[in-house]
Amino acid sequence: MFFGRKPVMVTPEQALPGRSTPVYPVGLEHVLFEIPIDSTPEDTEVAYFALGCFWGEEKMFWETEGVRNTAVGYQGGFTPNPTYEEVCTGQTGHTETVRVCFDPTVVSYSDLVRQFFEAHDPTQGFRQGNDVGTQYRSALFVSPEQEPIARELAAQAQQSYSAAGFGDLTTQIAPASAESVAGEFFFAEDYHQQYLVKNPSGYCPIHSTGVKCG
Repeated sequence: MFFGRKPVMVTPEQALPGRSTPVYPVGLEHVLFEIPIDSTPEDTEVAYFALGCFWGEEKMFWETEGVRNTAVGYQGGFTPNPTYEEVCTGQTGHTETVRVCFDPTVVSYSDLVRQFFEAHDPTQGFRQGNDVGTQYRSALFVSPEQEPIARELAAQAQQSYSAAGFGDLTTQIAPASAESVAGEFFFAEDYHQQYLVKNPSGYCPIHSTGVKCG
């Protein structure tokens, strides 16, 4: 796709048309939590994090105390119900995202956002490590209640990264909403869900810089 050129975000007019039906089997169960991946357990809240390849990121979150469900998918783009192959072309506008259901009495949204900023390099733009493309960009998709928390912690993270010699954060903070294609989370295909459980020898590193945020 890039042939050595810098990745460029597609426009809504350029985006692939997509489809009206999901690409994953509705009702698919989580391999570890044994509940539908699209369910929201009682007394949990939902948050969305994009920080590079979603295989390793989902594993990090399902191992976090207080997390009750996870799923991977695509968010922030313009193509309804995209396939993985379409997202990888850079022509849908989506970034690989993890949906996280968490118990706020055990782990707060602030804690998860700090973990997010510490688990990848949020200054890299359209890449994480060797993974290059708009689908690997850093993003937080937020509810109205989450947005001020996300922005405050992003400002704190900027201070930490600047002090460590890094550049400006490129993390996108945008609404998570099923009312628009750009805000809607589209579940990825079956074989991507809990990929590192199904493929124990699979490789998808966390691109932590070692910078601590708060």
